[in-house]
Amino acid sequence: MMNHSFLDNTMTFTSYGSFRPINYFFFTLTLLVYLLSIFSNVFLMLVIYFESSLHKPMYIFLFNLAVNGLIGSSTVWPKVMENLLSDTQKSSFLACLVQVFWGYFYMSSAYTTFSVMAYDRYVSICKPLQYHSIMTPGKVKTLLTMANVVPMSTLSLLVYLISTMPLCRYTIKNLFCDAITLLNLSCVKSDVISLIGIGMLAGLVVSPCIIILLSYAVILNVSLKASKDAQKKALSTCSPHLITFINFGVATLFFAIYHRFSSFLQGEVYILLTADWFAIPPLLNPVIYGIRTQEIRKCFVKTVRKKERFFRNL
Repeated sequence: MMNHSFLDNTMTFTSYGSFRPINYFFFTLTLLVYLLSIFSNVFLMLVIYFESSLHKPMYIFLFNLAVNGLIGSSTVWPKVMENLLSDTQKSSFLACLVQVFWGYFYMSSAYTTFSVMAYDRYVSICKPLQYHSIMTPGKVKTLLTMANVVPMSTLSLLVYLISTMPLCRYTIKNLFCDAITLLNLSCVKSDVISLIGIGMLAGLVVSPCIIILLSYAVILNVSLKASKDAQKKALSTCSPHLITFINFGVATLFFAIYHRFSSFLQGEVYILLTADWFAIPPLLNPVIYGIRTQEIRKCFVKTVRKKERFFRNL
């Protein structure tokens, strides 16, 4: 059973410093990025939801990716904005654990979602005649469930184990709580948690990346043997997924580099890496799909025209 008094311990963020007038500028910038991220993801979700022509596996998975973007943005930025306008940047240990859970869920669920999207593209391009028999509604539900439940269950175990570890220090040098920082604050080291962390990295990051790379290797091989029109179609359907995957992968790599070399990097570098991981993918993913995907562009124009006619008739 968890020690509730232990969970009520107060954690202090030291990377913000004392309140300064320039904090209003950073608050405004953060709020703008956060609102744009919320708007772009919600708008994409609404377009997919209301347009029956988009009720296909590819766009259902994209809907899940947009939900994941909302989770990632909302996990960090509201608390960051609160800290920017506060003289004392504090959080309970319980709130820290909640932030760790949803922050890592955002990362791991994104990778598992990218992997099922890559599988969908593989079936669509390499087995077009069998696509509808393979990507059945039941199969799509199963893939979506696995993409979310597997990260959620493994992260629940990790966060529970972290919650049982006693802390010797209560100061966090980062903008937000993360598992590695909390483990470094602990009085003891746990080989069990380390093994679970390695297993999660292998199962929720490395394995999805391997699936994605293998899927696109096969797609590339098939496309090179196809006609020019088929190659163009394959490129148009795969490029948004590849761009967003590379964008997220680079952001994760930067975040990992920070933790590996944090003692050599200045705090400003960490802020940029955090912004890249939690701001850029949720903001750019729906924009990239909206620009690069023809069906979404058509539905977007259709939706805008509907709104124009609605306001004209008022």
